Amino acid sequence: MKIEHLISQIHQKKSFLCVGLDTDLDKIPQHLLKEEDPIFAFNKAIIDATHTYCVAYKPNIAFYEAYGLQGWKSLERTMGYLNEMHPEVFTIADAKRGDIGNTSTRYAKAFFETLNFDSITIAPYMGRDSVEPFLDFENKHVILLALTSNQGAFDFQTKKIGDKELYKEVLEISKTYKNSERLMYVVGATKATYLEGIRKIVPESFLLVPGVGAQGGSLQEVCQYGMTQEVGLLVNSSRGILYASQGLDFADVAANKAKAIQMEMAIELEKLLQKS
Repeated sequence: MKIEHLISQIHQKKSFLCVGLDTDLDKIPQHLLKEEDPIFAFNKAIIDATHTYCVAYKPNIAFYEAYGLQGWKSLERTMGYLNEMHPEVFTIADAKRGDIGNTSTRYAKAFFETLNFDSITIAPYMGRDSVEPFLDFENKHVILLALTSNQGAFDFQTKKIGDKELYKEVLEISKTYKNSERLMYVVGATKATYLEGIRKIVPESFLLVPGVGAQGGSLQEVCQYGMTQEVGLLVNSSRGILYASQGLDFADVAANKAKAIQMEMAIELEKLLQKS
């Protein structure tokens, strides 16, 4: 998907919400366990209920790998459904891959060609030749881990190399990669005050921002420090939407949660329009 299409969808839906499809059989409504494919049944219901209010979906691959072959089949069905019924939405494989070049190329083929995702999250630790194979794919995007929302982020990401934090070094160096215009970055909402400095390094790049809601991040702070003239944000919510209800009304309640976030985002987008 071209980035211009994503921007168009954001303004059309007045939303930059990404719904994380972290589907856990221990948490979905029990009546769905009677379905032939409970994971897909849950995902389909969530997608049907929320697609009006979001511009992206992000299956976390671990939640599918955990169920072996059946989990992969559920993921394949989910992607097939999204690509057929809702091709306007941006899809993210939250896989956090990153390996030597020839292996990265195979990962890229798996997620970009076989499953037809628009983007994939990548861990940058192994450097240029582990990232560039993903950037070879036209109209596909790499979402590089920069500053994550978990507490362990402080173990390495904020450590200084000379006078510069490691995550800033990752941002700077990644801009020199071939096809770096296809890069996006993960920046946790719980690190919102860091966004001002991040925007000095990558002023226009899209940021995928997890951590709003269940992890305590503030949407208003994320927008204050991270929003660009082209919005430049995808804010993810997973558990707060997916598991808002365990009853027969789970999809309706999920839709209401997504709509509430979308309405907050519409206010932030209106502020942006007033500034421009």
